[in-house]
Amino acid sequence: MRAAHLPGLALLLTTLSLPALCAETAPEASAGDEKPVPEARTWVTQHRARIGGSVIAYTATAGTMLMKNDADEPIALFGYTAYTKDGEDPRTRPIMFAYNGGPGSASAWLHMGILGPKRTVLRDLEYNTQGPFRTVENEFSILDQADLVMIDPVGTGFSRPVGKGEGKDFWGVDQDIESVSDFIVRFLNDHGRWSAPKFILGESYGGMRTAGVSQALLEKHDVALNGIILLSPYLDFGSGHAGVTLDVPYVNFLSTYAATAWYHHALAARPAELQPFLREVEAFAEGVYAPVLYKGSRATPEERRQVLEGLERYTGVSASYWDKANLRMDEGQFLQELLRDRGKVVGRIDTRYVGDTTDALSENMPYDPYSAHVAPAIVATFNDYYRRDLKVETEREYILSGGLYRSWDQGHAQPGRRWKLPYPDTKMDLAHAMTLNPRMKVLVQSGYFDLACPYRTAEYAVEHLDVSPEVRQNVTIEYYEAGHMMYVHEPSMRKFKDDLAGFVSANH
Repeated sequence: MRAAHLPGLALLLTTLSLPALCAETAPEASAGDEKPVPEARTWVTQHRARIGGSVIAYTATAGTMLMKNDADEPIALFGYTAYTKDGEDPRTRPIMFAYNGGPGSASAWLHMGILGPKRTVLRDLEYNTQGPFRTVENEFSILDQADLVMIDPVGTGFSRPVGKGEGKDFWGVDQDIESVSDFIVRFLNDHGRWSAPKFILGESYGGMRTAGVSQALLEKHDVALNGIILLSPYLDFGSGHAGVTLDVPYVNFLSTYAATAWYHHALAARPAELQPFLREVEAFAEGVYAPVLYKGSRATPEERRQVLEGLERYTGVSASYWDKANLRMDEGQFLQELLRDRGKVVGRIDTRYVGDTTDALSENMPYDPYSAHVAPAIVATFNDYYRRDLKVETEREYILSGGLYRSWDQGHAQPGRRWKLPYPDTKMDLAHAMTLNPRMKVLVQSGYFDLACPYRTAEYAVEHLDVSPEVRQNVTIEYYEAGHMMYVHEPSMRKFKDDLAGFVSANH
């Protein structure tokens, strides 16, 4: 998931779309009674746009790539959209592969929100649900700095299993890492980009994927990356998933609960400034809250009282509620409870957003107001842009979110381990990739109002990477006063582009 614009924002050059050139591969022959394999198709269009203060000419290639297994049998059509700046040497021009997360989320959020040459007109904090929906040239696109390949993993967008492929071959932590890695290598082959500086950007679950892909590319294919960008990343089930019988995530989530309560004026004594307040909450979480959670029933009544008072003071939720929750509240419970008396539910993807609750008695949030505010405009503009501007001809529905997480294989075989963990954690994959390629840099981008992947979960992951102090210095963290998709917030959108462009420029 996941560009707010000033009403008077002027864009100086309209994108020009020349007649589309359709390149098709021959249909695969069917064997016996097997269903014929759909053909891979691409549509190529030429454009010009003003990005980063300059007019650039670029080529857009949209469509699918036919992927095969080791036996040369078709297994998937992999959907993608590639943007390449005209007149550049493909051996030296940086290239960035990017995707969203989910798992099961297509890349339209990043594509139309911040990275692509066109972006959806979104009004931050407003319901973007009434047409006509519009796009504008995206002056914040990364295309002025690097060529861009937007990837839709199998089961999302127009990507799907075909031939010998089945959903279970792709829908899992390790299966997903393997298939995305194979696609990237195939793209490098087909487009002559082996020598180019290479970057990967993954949002949300895309962070877990990117950590695994960076290691898999290096170990299996000898592909070394210049850098990776972990945008609002989810890297570790154990430390980043509240609602389970582990204490660490509750500690990591607390500062974002506090930021959310501060934003909505739900605190009895609200400080004037956010940052000093967050430092105070972080100290409480680590020094007071975490030890009591660790002690469990051994905590004294006085220790428990001190924690309850702090939880009420910092989150705006009553001590009695926290007490009934045994000091542990997941984000769904918090977001429903915080503004319950106002009849409102708070967003999870971006906690600045609110909506009317549909069930005032529910223990958990009945829906996410952020998605309700933003998704209709993203879906409408992507479909119109893909067919009108990029000339893609298809009757298939673009799957924005396939709900693949419901049947996702969460097990993960970490590098160097002899067994497969039953839960996802790719911090070790990232640590291996950084150690074996100590020149690879890492940019982490986190929003203070993100309760899908709170900023402290990202910090915790970095703090617990098993790497040398020298290698750990390759990680930079940038923060934004918005949520999971911080680029819907106009000041954060500008900072996002500056941070990303600076990262790419400094690392090739």
